[in-house]
Amino acid sequence: MSIDRPRISKRIAAISESATLAVDAKAKALKAAGRPVIGFGAGEPDFPTPGYIVEAAVTACRVPRFHKYTPAGGLPELRAAIAEKTERDSGYSVEAAQVLVTNGGKQAVYEAFAALLDPGDEVIVPTPYWTTYPESIKLAGGVPVDVVADETTGYKVSVEQLEAARTDRTKVLLFVSPSNPTGAVYNRDEIEAIGRWADEHGLWVITDEIYEHLVYGDAGFHSLPVVVPELADRTLVLNGVAKTYAMTGWRVGWLIGPADVVKAAANLQSHATSNVANVSQAAALAAVTGDLSAVAEMRTAFDRRRQTMVRMLNEIPGIVCPEPEGAFYAYPSVKGLLGKEIRGKRPQTSVELASLILEEAEVALVPGEAFGTPGYFRLSYALGDDDLVEGVSRVGKLLAEAT
Repeated sequence: MSIDRPRISKRIAAISESATLAVDAKAKALKAAGRPVIGFGAGEPDFPTPGYIVEAAVTACRVPRFHKYTPAGGLPELRAAIAEKTERDSGYSVEAAQVLVTNGGKQAVYEAFAALLDPGDEVIVPTPYWTTYPESIKLAGGVPVDVVADETTGYKVSVEQLEAARTDRTKVLLFVSPSNPTGAVYNRDEIEAIGRWADEHGLWVITDEIYEHLVYGDAGFHSLPVVVPELADRTLVLNGVAKTYAMTGWRVGWLIGPADVVKAAANLQSHATSNVANVSQAAALAAVTGDLSAVAEMRTAFDRRRQTMVRMLNEIPGIVCPEPEGAFYAYPSVKGLLGKEIRGKRPQTSVELASLILEEAEVALVPGEAFGTPGYFRLSYALGDDDLVEGVSRVGKLLAEAT
């Protein structure tokens, strides 16, 4: 007699689909079906990868060395270049041996938690969070502990909130600035206070710096191990080429940290995926050794769109949208619209409201439930100016009917 066992393991069955990618896929499917959907879901620049980076990849295709396996931890020349780029851009001085090249930022996220966590270890997660963080923590056997910030603080958590969440099981603080999904940017004093608190309690810090070059106005980027250097031996820095160089599809990220942790993560990667595709690594090498003119051009466009989107959203009754200082997302509160009648329906959650907006206005948004805070939307402003204005205008026109 056969034993009835689940077809999928409990560990994998518990993983949620990426909500941001799901919304983007649905928007693209509706477009392919002929509907004029405007999507605000995807977290990727709407610019092409710069030509000199593409040419480096084309050249690499013809190099026999790149047709073979290369070191699992990354091409030696790329690891060295990432170390140099890190010192150039953030002032953080590291050795090439402290760099692990990964298949995109998501692999760096997972491997960072996998290298540090044992079952039951707690990770403090400032919330709203990017959807992948808690899933990676749980996959590694850890326990995410949400610390929620809202629009009244610009979505930034305080040391007092972090301390209230700390227990004797806390091992890691996740720190992200600029933030996805909110665009929040912590200033130097705030980073120093949080870093010194983490150091005082012997915590590890995993800090995601993927949006380091996308800050606006008077905001500035500061790397936590530079601000609090005594934390460097317990800090893992995550980054990649995706946002800075419009290379989301090339899948090159990296993890920087103490050599022993990087070696452990590299051992994991050697069994999981081996090396990152060599052509992508060659493209990344061209990117990180080049200048920052590409991101400067994108930042100018994103800044313009940021201001337009925030102004238009705040003109919609029932929506409150703080001005994001970094990344390319706005994170408005829509709590003032929940329960109101719109086209014969009374959406009670931001999921239901997002579904109604997609159905009636043909605009795709990601509801706050995906980021741990119901009652909000995330809108990417990494899309063309005309589509941005048209999309937010459609949302405003529909929501103006709310009673």
